Amino acid sequence: MSLPPGFLDELRSRTSLAQVVGRKVMWDARKSNQAKGDLWAPCPFHQEKTASFHVDDRKGYYYCFGCHEKGDAIKFVQETENVSFMEAIEILAQETGMQMPARDPKAQEKADRHSQLAQVMEEAVKFFRLQLQTGAASEARSYLTGARGLSPQALERWEIGFAPPGWQNLWNHLTAKGIAADLILGCGLAKPSDKGREPYDTFRNRIMFPIRDARGRAIAFGGRAMDPSDNAKYLNSPETALFDKGRSLYNHGPAREAAGKGAPLIVAEGYMDVIALSEAGFGATVAGLGTAITEDQLRLMWRIDPEPVIALDGDTAGLRAAMRLIDVALPLLEAGQSLRFCLLPEGQDPDDLLKAKGAEAMQALLDASIPMVTLLWRRETEGKVLDSPERRAALDKQLRAVIKQIRDPGIRNHYAEEMRRLRAELFGFGNPASTGSTSRPERPWQPGGRKIKPAAAPMQGTRSSVLVGTDENSSMVRREAVILATLIATPQMLDEYSHVLEEMHFEGEGHSALASVLLGCDPEDTGSEIETLIAQKLDPGALERLRGERHVSLAPSVRKPGDVELARLCLADEIAKLAALRGTRREIDEAVAGFAETPDEWIDRRLSLSVRAREMATNNNDGDRADFDIAENGARIDRDERSDLDRLLKAIGFAGEDEGPKGRE
Repeated sequence: MSLPPGFLDELRSRTSLAQVVGRKVMWDARKSNQAKGDLWAPCPFHQEKTASFHVDDRKGYYYCFGCHEKGDAIKFVQETENVSFMEAIEILAQETGMQMPARDPKAQEKADRHSQLAQVMEEAVKFFRLQLQTGAASEARSYLTGARGLSPQALERWEIGFAPPGWQNLWNHLTAKGIAADLILGCGLAKPSDKGREPYDTFRNRIMFPIRDARGRAIAFGGRAMDPSDNAKYLNSPETALFDKGRSLYNHGPAREAAGKGAPLIVAEGYMDVIALSEAGFGATVAGLGTAITEDQLRLMWRIDPEPVIALDGDTAGLRAAMRLIDVALPLLEAGQSLRFCLLPEGQDPDDLLKAKGAEAMQALLDASIPMVTLLWRRETEGKVLDSPERRAALDKQLRAVIKQIRDPGIRNHYAEEMRRLRAELFGFGNPASTGSTSRPERPWQPGGRKIKPAAAPMQGTRSSVLVGTDENSSMVRREAVILATLIATPQMLDEYSHVLEEMHFEGEGHSALASVLLGCDPEDTGSEIETLIAQKLDPGALERLRGERHVSLAPSVRKPGDVELARLCLADEIAKLAALRGTRREIDEAVAGFAETPDEWIDRRLSLSVRAREMATNNNDGDRADFDIAENGARIDRDERSDLDRLLKAIGFAGEDEGPKGRE
């Protein structure tokens, strides 16, 4: 609806922001100066101990120096009461005694109907509460006070009632009060008969739990069946004009108030869990109203607490619900906004645990709650046999698919880093982010199975010999640089070569850090996006140093970014050369270590084989194989020249479909 000019200004001038906010916070007497309307308090929008929330009552604005929330009285009521803009205006207008302007007839009619439905719901709450005191509810009372251990005071606080057996008890009660049938049906309290009879009660022979919205209005009921043979143990009201199951939380208002005083928000599975936890001192507890928590419910929780603790039952169904919630939460994650999970003992819910071991045991489990990333890793790896490269590759693919659901790039990168760390622990590798290596230490090979004694320090002559010269070290560093630069230029290859980065021991300065950043990137990222990320996580000069070597800048895969085939050829070539160089070094180290016991002939044989393998891998006749194709006769064909020749021959109609340069060499 449209408001007349000046209405909002008049409302703001009549409203004391200090009084509105003062209902939700405790002012800091040391920092506040009430005479000047300068007030400070801990922020009601985020958890803190210091008073960083400032209210300027004269200007009518608030601002938090911690979470940066700001606004006026209308905005404050919207945020804290979870209401719309017009509802907030109505609340403030009623408090200040202002008459709301006439609404659009249709809007007024809708508001009037909502008000009427809410009144009918309150009549139903009273009816069910009275029925709990009757003889028909003796079994229900025994269950509540005996098995569940609720006191009469707790039954009153939670307004628990009873729907007696029979088809029209509530219907007859409400119609006798003159309540229209369409209002009873509109509240979901009765259902129309398909046999031409009068409507019948929705809830029969059930313990009744009123469900109230954040403002305290009764909007629905939850009913627990007393008949063990009933198909639905728990039954919620159908969705109505008042009740949207996916956008509501049980105990929303009281939990928000308790969380505003510093209590962590706990998310339980059912009504009785919420009641048991709240009665035990955990007042900031809510529950969803369906089989799974929805996105809207999750957003409501985050408005109460940026990191709710999910405490679902310790059974298969509870764990399944937790795993489903992970998939709901991943795309919605933001900095400082996540979930933690409290894993209860198998077969127990919070109520069972509180009865068996008390509030201290529950608090200990809450303190030991785990972050969502840990439970995500457990879900993806628990029960899987990962004893082959193919199975590990399948795990890597699945992890990448899951992490890709996270929209926030910073959080996505941190999740990828944590997954790599957990993966390294699982497979017995080192931490690539800290050591630069994920490979297992290899046991030196020796003929005849003899053990090699720890080698003494090499003699000075050995240190200066050609066997351990620095040329090979420089060559290995250059090969590493080409591999990294190629993956930056063509990130599509990250999926195929991520295992190489994980298991490679980098020797070049800064190469390990670059590899760690690359492992956190998505294969669908562009080269420029990866370069920006490297500059942010490392420093702007990291790429310049990497590409500064002539060997790197001249590499075909670096000169032609995005060429997948060329990048694959170049990577395979460089990895083979690097493996050969490292194999030679390993043979030399073992030979030096075994000089005292191993026959000279055997050492010579091993070294010669190693050198030959290195020469075969690294010999490219002063060219790079990635620039050439190899013909059947062993000749090299420049790839660009071959493409030009193919086009020319095709243009003059010389080459057949199955005939190409190889057939004419």
